[in-house]
Amino acid sequence: MGAKTVNKLAVPGATLHYEVTGSGPVLLLIAGAGTDAGVFSGMVGQLAAEYTVVTYDPRGNSRSRYDGDAADESIEQSAADALALIDAVAGHEPAYVFGTSSGAITGLELITRHPDRVRMLVAHEPPCTEVLPDADDARAFFEDVYETYREDGLTAADVVFMMGTGMDDDAMPPMEDLLPEYRELAERMQANAANFYEHKLLPFTRYMPDLDALKQVADRVVPAAGLESYAHLPGRPIEVVAEHLGWPVVMFPGGHGGYSSHPAPFATHLAHLLKTDTL
Repeated sequence: MGAKTVNKLAVPGATLHYEVTGSGPVLLLIAGAGTDAGVFSGMVGQLAAEYTVVTYDPRGNSRSRYDGDAADESIEQSAADALALIDAVAGHEPAYVFGTSSGAITGLELITRHPDRVRMLVAHEPPCTEVLPDADDARAFFEDVYETYREDGLTAADVVFMMGTGMDDDAMPPMEDLLPEYRELAERMQANAANFYEHKLLPFTRYMPDLDALKQVADRVVPAAGLESYAHLPGRPIEVVAEHLGWPVVMFPGGHGGYSSHPAPFATHLAHLLKTDTL
C-alpha cells in the first residue's frame, strides 16, 4: 500500500492538513460537513493499492486551522483548496475526485471551474437543495436548524438536523464504546460541530450548481447516492443533477455516510467506477 505521509499546505486564509497514501493516479477524497480525513480511514488502504489517495481536513475542520477568525464558507474558496491539493500532489496531471455531502458540492464547483484538472468526479449526495422543486421547504428547514443552533445550542440543533435529514439512524454508538482511533475522530467531529452550523451549513445548502456547465463535462461526472438514504433530503438533489446530465444515479452501499459504515464494499464500488474512465 505504501506509507502514509502527513502534510500541511498553506492556502489563502488557512493551513490544510492532508494525508497521502499509496501510488498510482491521484484520487482526492473530499469529506463533508464537520468531518475530516479520518472518515475515509476504512477505505484508504484498499484504494491505495491502485491510487495515490489524498485525504484532507476541509478548512476550519479539525487540524486545518483558519489563519485568523472563522469565516462563512465560500464554495469558490473550498474548490480552490481542493485544486491546490491536486496541484501539490498530482502536478500537471488531472486527478480523480470523490466528494461526499458538502465535499461533493466542492467537487461540483471544482469541475465547473477547472474541468481540465478532474479526470472523473464521483459526487455522492451533494446537499445542493436549491435544485429541488421544493427548494423553499428545504431552505426553511436548514434555516430552522441554524436558528435552533443559535438559540438553543448544539445538542438541540443536532436533533433537528439529524431527524430532518434522515440521519438519526446513522447515530454513532456511545463514545466509550468506540475504538480509540474512532473515538478520536468522533471527538474531532464534535469539536467541529459549532463551526459547521455557524459557518458552513447555510452556504453549502444554498449552493446552486451551474447545471449547464456541468452538462459540458457530463461524461466525467458520476452522480451517486446511498441505497439507504437517496430518498432523504441530502440524497435527493443528485437525482435532479443526474437528470440534467443525462445519467442515472449510481447507488452505493449504506446511507449518507456509507463510506464510513460500509468501507470495504464502498471502496470496491468506487474503484470499479473509476476504472470506467476512458481518458
